[in-house]
Amino acid sequence: MGIDDHAKDSANRLAESGYTIFVADIYGADQRPTNYNEAGAKAGYFKKNIKEYQTRIQLALDQLVKQGANPDDIVIMGYCFGGTGAVEAARVNMKVKGIVSFHGGLGRDEARTINPIASKVLVLHGADDPYESKEEIEKFQNEMRTAKADCKWFIMPMLFISFTDKNAGNDNSKGAAYNEKAEKRSWEAMLNFLKEVL
Repeated sequence: MGIDDHAKDSANRLAESGYTIFVADIYGADQRPTNYNEAGAKAGYFKKNIKEYQTRIQLALDQLVKQGANPDDIVIMGYCFGGTGAVEAARVNMKVKGIVSFHGGLGRDEARTINPIASKVLVLHGADDPYESKEEIEKFQNEMRTAKADCKWFIMPMLFISFTDKNAGNDNSKGAAYNEKAEKRSWEAMLNFLKEVL
């Protein structure tokens, strides 16, 4: 959904922990989706036009540095579509120390070359995410091996997409559901990762 309350809350929590935060608006202020159908269409566009997605992520990094962030101490993190973007930043070796993906898309066009990944990667994923098949997860794990990525995995059973988002509700039959325990555990895993990387 773009910069929503969940993104703002996460940014504020990280800022309170002493980190400098920049929330990237990939869609554009006048292009934000108003419902999940629009969000799916917009995210789908960038997944098909991956170079444009990568360019927008790089532009966000450039803005962060222009605003005074140390270019040698940056981590990209994201939820869902933002987690997909974090993974894409790793795939093209953007100049960052770490990548964190919360229930993000992991799929990759197999025609793309797998390059070595320099940044450390943390993937926090629900094992029952209906949008990521077990085959795609396995392919991603193999990709990380081929890329010789320093990649940590937390594949949590009985969890769906959006397990960190309170607005997702708790109806597992919809394929997206919040889980308070998983949200706390995954947040703690990210904080530990940030301490290690930065």
